[in-house]
Amino acid sequence: MTDRRPLLRAIFDAAVAAAHPDMVLSAHLRPPPKGRVICLAAGKAAAAMAAAAERHYLDGLGLAPSRLLGVATTRHGHGVPTRRIRVIEAGHPVPDEAGLKGAGESLRLATDAGADDLLLVLLSGGGSANWIAPVAGISFAQKQQVTRALLRSGARIGEVNTVRKHLSRIKGGRLARAGKLAEIVTLAISDVPHDDASAIASGPTVPDPTTLADARALVAKYGLDVDDAIRRALDDPGNESCKPGDAAFARAQFELIARPKQSLDAAVQLATDAGYEVIDLGADLEGEAREIAAEHARLALTARAAGKRVAILSGGELTVTVRGQGRGGPNQEYALALAGLLRDTSGISALAADTDGADGGAGSAADPAGALIDAGTFAKMKSLGLDAKAYLDNNDATAFFAATGDLLLTGPTLTNVNDVRVILVDA
Repeated sequence: MTDRRPLLRAIFDAAVAAAHPDMVLSAHLRPPPKGRVICLAAGKAAAAMAAAAERHYLDGLGLAPSRLLGVATTRHGHGVPTRRIRVIEAGHPVPDEAGLKGAGESLRLATDAGADDLLLVLLSGGGSANWIAPVAGISFAQKQQVTRALLRSGARIGEVNTVRKHLSRIKGGRLARAGKLAEIVTLAISDVPHDDASAIASGPTVPDPTTLADARALVAKYGLDVDDAIRRALDDPGNESCKPGDAAFARAQFELIARPKQSLDAAVQLATDAGYEVIDLGADLEGEAREIAAEHARLALTARAAGKRVAILSGGELTVTVRGQGRGGPNQEYALALAGLLRDTSGISALAADTDGADGGAGSAADPAGALIDAGTFAKMKSLGLDAKAYLDNNDATAFFAATGDLLLTGPTLTNVNDVRVILVDA
């Protein structure tokens, strides 16, 4: 049987390349203003986006260095060298003290921006955790606690961000309110299903359609154990996010520069060029990872039984309801569920990975991006006596794939357009 791992990795790499800041940012940058370019970046691509902006303005346009300043807050391990825009590496998915510093400095610079300045806001996935600025009455520890509870609950990312936005001084349009005197241009790499601008980094510069009542309903829906201070904050009308028509948005523009669909399209093209009939399930899949894996396994088995040579591709952001004590992430859990369902089948291989290079985990840049499975995985399962269901029940996909040698380790990719999942069926 032909080794499909190089092709699986090439498909993943094509998706990542299609969204890298070096490829997508410069064409969208605005001309220099009369005053300063104040760059505020947040997310896993923040430092790479800031460096690309520096090259554009300083090297490409010859802007005086004194007219460019800013701060980029990114995930630990995702920093790159910059000249004028200071990089702060901060916690993700659970925020840390560095995120407090990055958000505080960003709000200060926004407030300092004048009418002749351009407030250039560069957003990417992870910005919600990187920028942490709790509302009055909420401690940093309490904000961390509610974030952990949300992440373990199985809540979808939009739901997580609904709660976050109503406990923040920077999310939900509040950064635009701080910088409303300046021209505000937000350029974003989307990491959310359906490219909802208010969900990317929790929408710091756009109107928020969600409400305090929505946030309270989600706390109840998932039975979150939160401090009384959190409940009081969600009852306080003063913590409502910015809505359409707010003066904060009078000079604000928002533009997407990379979308999950663009990356999935690049992956589809490579699979097509390799001679596969493609089943494109779209870039916006959501749901429990193991349940989506079961649906995709059925598609793969049907194609295999029909003797078809098929590539099944999808994007989106799956979730895991954590009930066990293990380690992993949605992509590893998806791959683990696939391995259990396909273990007796030849001719099927798969990859599931997060385009930022880290799938779940403890927030380390060394976390796996995801995992691969193929006949070699199934052979290892048999020889080592590995029970996929037992690992799945403990949410311990990382340990399973460490044992089989199938973790995908890419390191930080410096972009983030959600997940890429590929199943190759060879007749």
